[in-house]
Amino acid sequence: MPFGGGNKCGCCQKTVYFAEEVQCDGRSFHKSCFLCMVCRKNLDSTTIAVHTDEIYCKACYGKKYGPKGYGYGQGAGTLSTDAGESLGIKPAAAAPHQPTTNQNQSPLAQKFGGTDKCPRCGKAVYAAEKVIGAGSAWHKSGCFRCALCGKGLESTTLADKDGEIYCKACYGKNFGPKGFGYGQGAGALTNTQ
Repeated sequence: MPFGGGNKCGCCQKTVYFAEEVQCDGRSFHKSCFLCMVCRKNLDSTTIAVHTDEIYCKACYGKKYGPKGYGYGQGAGTLSTDAGESLGIKPAAAAPHQPTTNQNQSPLAQKFGGTDKCPRCGKAVYAAEKVIGAGSAWHKSGCFRCALCGKGLESTTLADKDGEIYCKACYGKNFGPKGFGYGQGAGALTNTQ
């Protein structure tokens, strides 16, 4: 404790005596100085938020240092557009808009937002009917089938070769190893003439 009877206030730097002392984050404050740095509301142990050497109420701290953008409203179902200018908080400048690059060169896709093309039928694949396999987007209902037997596929039951998709059985018969010891069933021997 320094000479003069008490610690120095973290706000006004004057001596704080025991009867009027409030401690926070290892520093002492006068009860009358223990205020939010932005809105000047009285603080207590349940409403304080500390940032380095500054003290705020939770609402002002959230506006100044909290997350920003859609979905971070202040109440039930609200969207707050208040960035804190009325409280002296200067909002950060927004980054300039960077459009995404659309790989689909069709004029219609460029105008209305690009979609992937199905490798099997060549038509547009929209999100509701899209399934990804072999690095491409396919129609789930009619096109995501084995190219040879037509069996419906899933991500765990497909094999691909040269951009086409097959079930594991057809892939093994047509592109798998051949010869003695590589039968297609229990003890089967295939003749590869």
